[in-house]
Amino acid sequence: MTESDEDQIVANLAKAMAMICVRNTKLEDLHAGPVPVSRTGDYSDVVVLDGAGNRIPWTQVSLLDDDEMRDLMRQVVNRLYTFHLRLDDPDFQHVITRWLSAARRWDEPEPDPGLMGKGDIHHQ
Repeated sequence: MTESDEDQIVANLAKAMAMICVRNTKLEDLHAGPVPVSRTGDYSDVVVLDGAGNRIPWTQVSLLDDDEMRDLMRQVVNRLYTFHLRLDDPDFQHVITRWLSAARRWDEPEPDPGLMGKGDIHHQ
């Protein structure tokens, strides 16, 4: 197997993991709903009016509260764990193949500089 073949296998595995373990989670619920209109394109012209009457610029609004973030991360960790547990299961390999058909249209992955030791691992 060539290095190029190995790279493609790793890229497909990364896409499958992202699709199965991250995208198809509570993240979909957070993604649902209307997107505010921004005439500037950077959302600096969008504000949120909260229950106390505070006007909060969209660019400063937390889009996840602590409970939502905790629930999302638990689900992602559990799915990643289960993905790795079942990776050798032929039935699960069929699931991966099915989801990968949609994920193949995504951009090819690139090494993350933070994880490669070339930058801030916290906020890329």
